[in-house]
Amino acid sequence: MLVETSANGSGVSARPHGPGQRVHDDAPDTIADFVRLAALEGPEREALRDELVKAWLPMAHRIASRFRNRGESLEDLRQVAAVGLLKAIDRFEPERGAFESYAVPTITGEIKRHFRDRMWALRVPRRVQELRNKVRVARREISQTAGSGTPTVAEIAAHTKLTEEEVTAGMEALDSYSTLSLDAEVASGDDGYSLADTLGACDTSYDTVVDREAAKEGLRQLPERERAILYMRFFQDMTQSRIADQLGISQMHVSRLISRSCARVRDEALGAQKPHVRRDSGDRSRPA
Repeated sequence: MLVETSANGSGVSARPHGPGQRVHDDAPDTIADFVRLAALEGPEREALRDELVKAWLPMAHRIASRFRNRGESLEDLRQVAAVGLLKAIDRFEPERGAFESYAVPTITGEIKRHFRDRMWALRVPRRVQELRNKVRVARREISQTAGSGTPTVAEIAAHTKLTEEEVTAGMEALDSYSTLSLDAEVASGDDGYSLADTLGACDTSYDTVVDREAAKEGLRQLPERERAILYMRFFQDMTQSRIADQLGISQMHVSRLISRSCARVRDEALGAQKPHVRRDSGDRSRPA
């Protein structure tokens, strides 16, 4: 018979354990307290609940320690395990068996949910997360068995009974759990550069190319003199006065020609087809 000390303030409790039965030192005998908890209400229940939390908290910390070195601090894991312990205490029904048998999967599930919902750098569907886990385990098992390098997609698919598309999705999710900083070095030495240096920037020249292609047809349809005026104004950067002197016309006329030409090119580029207008004897306008 093993004698265990209950940390819930109820003193020392003795519990017999059969040969070969695995018992942890952090699993106190609190069944009587759980029976009392189910019958209590108000402040007395809260006080007994707190005592049960203190009694079983070492077990919750032990479970949390199994998940260390996975990108989350042990202190945060213990906090998540404590949340799972509270849920287990509140939902446990003493008549259904030992508390440890109910609490362990409850706490473990809470920690796994924490990793699933909070630790991914990119949010991916739960199904893809499960594929990732299957692929990760399969890669390790195949490598250990075959003793070769990284297994192929086909080998993983045969090992897991998944399709190659599912394996590919799982492998892509392997890189979604964590991300690199933009300041992370991609290469070192004199030619070293960071990940941010590889990112592209907005290139306004693409918009210019689109605009030029859209304006080509409208420019072709302009009279030769108007095309020349636009070329001198916008490509040779000549003033309207210099253009007027070179063509022997007034500066005001040059201004009107530029405005009219630009409007025609713009309408052609935008696909606007303006109807011709004619006036009848009653001086009313209507489309031709």
